[in-house]
Amino acid sequence: MLTKDLLRVSRAGGGYHPQFAERGHRPLAARVLGTFADHVGESRAMVDAALADMEPDADHFKLVRGFASLCERDATFETRAAVPPERARRIAFEAAEDIGVVSEADRDRALARAADRLGVAPDALADSLYADRDPRQILTDFDPRWDPDGLLAQYNLSLAQTALFDAVEVRVRSSDPKALISAVKRLGLMYEIRRTDAGREVVVTGPDHLFRRTRRYGTAFARLLRSVAKTADWRLEATIDDRGTERELVLTDDDVGVPGVDPVAEPTYDSGVEADFAARFTALDLDWDLRREPEPLAAGTRVMIPDFAFEYRYADFTVFFEIMGFWTPSYVEKKLDQLATVEDVEMLVAVDESLGVGEDIEARDHRAIPYSGSVRVKDVVDALRRYEGELVADARDALPDELRPDADVITLAALADAHGVSVDALDSVALPDHERVGQTLVRPAVVAELRDRLEPGQSLAEAETILDEYGLDDTSAVCSALDLRVEWEGLSGGTLRRK
Repeated sequence: MLTKDLLRVSRAGGGYHPQFAERGHRPLAARVLGTFADHVGESRAMVDAALADMEPDADHFKLVRGFASLCERDATFETRAAVPPERARRIAFEAAEDIGVVSEADRDRALARAADRLGVAPDALADSLYADRDPRQILTDFDPRWDPDGLLAQYNLSLAQTALFDAVEVRVRSSDPKALISAVKRLGLMYEIRRTDAGREVVVTGPDHLFRRTRRYGTAFARLLRSVAKTADWRLEATIDDRGTERELVLTDDDVGVPGVDPVAEPTYDSGVEADFAARFTALDLDWDLRREPEPLAAGTRVMIPDFAFEYRYADFTVFFEIMGFWTPSYVEKKLDQLATVEDVEMLVAVDESLGVGEDIEARDHRAIPYSGSVRVKDVVDALRRYEGELVADARDALPDELRPDADVITLAALADAHGVSVDALDSVALPDHERVGQTLVRPAVVAELRDRLEPGQSLAEAETILDEYGLDDTSAVCSALDLRVEWEGLSGGTLRRK
């Protein structure tokens, strides 16, 4: 899969058409592969600059970046420094505070004092200060799993998967329905089989689709595509929620295939506790993305790879998460030693109560979350809320005192997304041109029109048809704002009544 910022789609004719790479893009794919290979031993900044030089000549800059994103998964970047950067910064800043740096000469004196304390040359210390920043890291190895043709095929598969992120329903016809159903069940999705003129069609949705149409299962649909694309003959149609507008995406075996190698491994887990936690946390659809086995952390002279990382979607902020459950004396000692030497990171540690080392973990400035049998997701979410409160406050401070969206109707989620913040960050922002109706902002003129058009005695189906004209899908919230309610008639429908 690619990140959503690299998605290339056409909306011509009201559809949703991924802009796939073609045979003519093979030379560009070869150049991207060659750029990584030619820059082994050089900094990430130099790799990025060389890739950026290709963008003006490409059909679209996102094509270059998409190829590069896939290649980077086979690239190894390392920090090279005479002194561990975290330690270099700490010692240098202490020296600067003692001296009181106000000029370039003071800075040089501070660096010289810190370098003498660390036993290195001042220039080596200066180079070490920020050697762990992404642009300064060194490309030490590049072992690509694809040739140019394989990269084209993987790009098209990844692009199609990304296009499914906002799907609310997927309909598939496949020459191997047994494998399709097996994949659907494995991903925790719901399905039904319909008979059509073209044959049997599998309709796939998420577990809560009965109550509302939702995009929260887009990642699962994207993973499903890989299983679908392995078959010889298939057709996939998907309904995409394109920022409130429903569009149709159609893919066939002519568009997408699976390269003959394993391009992106599905996450594996060391224990059932980890797998169970990952499944339950991901299902919550919070403002934190869960990543399995993130980048290594420096732990003294060695490295530690935490089990997970929680990445906040609206800021460059990560909380690492380790599940400590396997018991042997040597395992416990190893983990405690690692935690003692990890510096300058935020970490949560879920620890089996039977180990009795919660206080030792707290003493190492990491938050311990005790568990027995399985990790309580609520305990982890509560710990993340502590960070989230500060992050939301920072985002709120960066927003203006009031916002005036151009649209007559816009969801709070869409407005927050446009400003790169969470919905919570909008709580204290004035929205003088709109009224809040549930989780949607609506101009008073639209509310007045709806008050005239919706009236007691109308069927729920009629009301929803009217609301669709305005892009409103929260019928309950709109009715409440208009002093109406829905009188339900079983599960078959309802009628509007005055409150």
